[in-house]
Amino acid sequence: MPKLILAYSGGLDTTTAITWLSEERGYEVIALNINAGMSRDQDTLEERGIAAGASKVLVMDVREDFLRYFAFPALAAGAIYQSTYPLATALARPLMAKLLVETAHNENAVAVAHGCTGKGNDQVRFDIGIQTLDPDLKIVAPAREQSLSREEEIDYLQKKGIAIEWEPKGSFSIDENIWGRSCEAGVLEDPWIEPPEEAWEWTNSVDKTPTKPKEIEITFERGIPTKLQRKTLDPVDLVGQLNELGGTYGIGRADHVEDRLIGIKSRELYEAPAAVLLHISHRALESLTLSRRQLRMKQYVSEEYADLIYDGHWFSRHHQDLATYVISTQRNVSGSVRLKLH
Repeated sequence: MPKLILAYSGGLDTTTAITWLSEERGYEVIALNINAGMSRDQDTLEERGIAAGASKVLVMDVREDFLRYFAFPALAAGAIYQSTYPLATALARPLMAKLLVETAHNENAVAVAHGCTGKGNDQVRFDIGIQTLDPDLKIVAPAREQSLSREEEIDYLQKKGIAIEWEPKGSFSIDENIWGRSCEAGVLEDPWIEPPEEAWEWTNSVDKTPTKPKEIEITFERGIPTKLQRKTLDPVDLVGQLNELGGTYGIGRADHVEDRLIGIKSRELYEAPAAVLLHISHRALESLTLSRRQLRMKQYVSEEYADLIYDGHWFSRHHQDLATYVISTQRNVSGSVRLKLH
């Protein structure tokens, strides 16, 4: 039986995919859960995956690698898509594609699979990343091929004798990692409607923020954040604390109608307190350490870098060229920035 590596979130879509890939397509499915900041309980992941028919469930905590090798380089580049989106989901996809390919090689698998539908950006990001790293691996996308509703997926599993308790369907479609949270669908599809407060999870509304301001200090070395309040922290702790601080003061919200790479517009709510605070601080430091011509050129490179990430071309030669330029610009971007949160 040929092996397949599935990018496994532990949710209904990818759990159904395990059964469909094994029962209908004849694969031995190895479920790979990649925790970049949003991960279900490991016992629950393993129980659901094995019950659905996976031969094993692998869980990887990649939060530090995600920040160090993907989010922080994008921060140094000043990459924000359409001047609003800090690219949290888009930055995680190339790392996930890389790990899918590496696991496929380690397990002698002939194929990989993801749970993306045919409506969004992520299908392109996964497909391009996987094909760039190993064009010989077959890519299977059950959700794109089947297009089953939530009710149809539950019914399919029950008919296969798989009984799993599922939490009630939420009002929105959520994706999150340590760099940011996105929320879409439901009432948000109408851009005339103000987002209901329950759509936000990481940030306080203005009326619930502290009345007393808080001053913080962030230190960078060559464009990379290394300290908070003059204390050296690893990337996960630094970003985690900034998410908490920024969210407490209502910082990091965005309500944005963006242009998807597949040619449609989509309204997205984003929460990224740490990313917003770090980008603001980084730009302030660059204003002191880069020349006028460097700043002008860097603005163009930042937009190109953001588009490149959004469109799924992280592993391209073009990215390598832009990254080399960005690293050069950051050789003097070292120092501390003070912010007042209010």
